[in-house]
Amino acid sequence: MRDSVPLDPVDLAILRLLQNDARMTYRDLAAEVGVAPSTCLDRVARLRRAGVILGHELRVDPAKLGRGLEALLLVQVRPHRRELVGPFVERIRALPESRALFHLTGPDDYLVHVAVADTADLQRLVLDEFTSRKEVARVETRLIFQRWDCGPLLPARHAAGE
Repeated sequence: MRDSVPLDPVDLAILRLLQNDARMTYRDLAAEVGVAPSTCLDRVARLRRAGVILGHELRVDPAKLGRGLEALLLVQVRPHRRELVGPFVERIRALPESRALFHLTGPDDYLVHVAVADTADLQRLVLDEFTSRKEVARVETRLIFQRWDCGPLLPARHAAGE
């Protein structure tokens, strides 16, 4: 992996703990991993600078904001050229309905996760913001019935051999 960062057991322990409780204090974190709070603070700062820790995010329930219908949109952009792709990506990322955007291989170029109020709002979004764009050749819509979050990259307990 060309982007990987060398991590020692203390770094891995810090990441494991923060993944499972991002609000943990540096004092508690340091005590758990067995280092001084200042050392812990330095390590977390280094992990942030190296791009290992990407930030802390607040998750909001879209349904509580009146966006109870979520969907995945498979989008083909034609022609698939940089001068068209850049503005397309910027526009889709700026839409308040967009939750995530993925650039794909295969017959579809993009997968867009959206959250909307209802089917009429989804239809409006697809027609006004996607198919009305000259570079969009095709959009397929998949409704999301249910979503489950998966576990952290580093489970809470040490795996054998760590």
